[in-house]
Amino acid sequence: MTDPTADISDDAVDADETDETDEPNAQKSSADAVEVALRKVRDPEAGVSVFEAGVVEDVTVADETATITADLREFPRDAVERVSAAMVRAASDAPGVSNARVEQVDPSPDLDGRSSGIETADRVIAVASTKGGVGKTTVATTLACALAAGDSDSQGSPSVGLFDADIYGPNVPEVIGASGPVYSDDDGNPVPVDAGGLEVMSMALLSDDGPLAWRGAMAHAALSDLFETTAWSGPDTVVVDMPPGTGDVALTTLQEVPVDGVVLVTTPFHAAVSDTGRALELFEENDVPVLGVVSNMGEFVCDECGTPHNLFGGDDPIEALDMPILAELPFDPEMQSTPAPRADALPEHADDLAAAVDERYEEVWSVDPPADAVDLRGLDPETRTERVEERFRELDAGEECFIVSDRDPAPVRGFLLDLVDADELPSFRVKRQNPETWFARATRP
Repeated sequence: MTDPTADISDDAVDADETDETDEPNAQKSSADAVEVALRKVRDPEAGVSVFEAGVVEDVTVADETATITADLREFPRDAVERVSAAMVRAASDAPGVSNARVEQVDPSPDLDGRSSGIETADRVIAVASTKGGVGKTTVATTLACALAAGDSDSQGSPSVGLFDADIYGPNVPEVIGASGPVYSDDDGNPVPVDAGGLEVMSMALLSDDGPLAWRGAMAHAALSDLFETTAWSGPDTVVVDMPPGTGDVALTTLQEVPVDGVVLVTTPFHAAVSDTGRALELFEENDVPVLGVVSNMGEFVCDECGTPHNLFGGDDPIEALDMPILAELPFDPEMQSTPAPRADALPEHADDLAAAVDERYEEVWSVDPPADAVDLRGLDPETRTERVEERFRELDAGEECFIVSDRDPAPVRGFLLDLVDADELPSFRVKRQNPETWFARATRP
């Protein structure tokens, strides 16, 4: 990403240096004329205008006074003065303008319609790993930006949030280029930072870059409080960057946050994959659906010869996890760049990763049983028994009964055996579709 402080140098084009061939047409509005003039304010070396740098947010002209609304928060203080002066000179020379001024965009977020607690999101997707250094935060930030970029048609508040739960190493803001200040709503709850259309919350935004040398109980309390009090704008999805490992902080997240699915990140190295298998068990024990695995940094493509090189060699141990592989990301400098929630600011594999996560999420959480299925969800025990018996008695020998339940239907097998006075059913299969739904198939003898 281009450093915005380099977009305007001391040699920025002076407003007096105009090209007569580029004079705005007489029919253009004064605001259009100002925009044309501002596009001449650029760094002669980088060739980036203030518009291309995303500095100018609005231009209005009233009573021959041009007002330029600009976001200069990422500029050093001396650069702010230099850039503002260059824009004022350029705008003042535009036809129909006698005066110009620069107003800093209001950095405070919209505090209306916010709700506290991560459960306000429609879905929560965690990104986890058992070892540090495997690219978990890179995958989490890339996934969040890709999901946000894919929802570019949405209007109003950001549709995706990114929560940094890696409390001992909260580097999401650094990776994604997010910075404070963090504002509070009327109840004193912290409001996530808007990083170009992506809501971001991290302890790093609240700690003034100080070291977070907390013991387990302190970390538990701090993370729990942040989960409960962060005032989101109602995003569709919140991506949670989990701490590495399976310790107290990870357990806190699983116990206090309604995680709808987890993406596991590992390198294709046997020790890392072995630890990932233990994490897989942890999530399943806590009724969190594992969406799949991201295999990271397994391959490097030589810039000179274009030949891919396997960095770990041998067979891929990830296959032993028996989980969908959502993406195989190479060791690529592009993945180390600062992502942003825009299609033109994402690494090559980001869109495919987001699409795979969305597809797997729908697969896990979609419940589409046959039309003649016996749906037991939400029924009392007596009604459940009556429904199963009624349907099973309707079947001919060899026909199958499909059951949908909100609890483990394994005990139904014994009931059906007693119902038909048989020692065994031709088949009885149970599948847990997601933490809230079970499927069962039973064949009548």
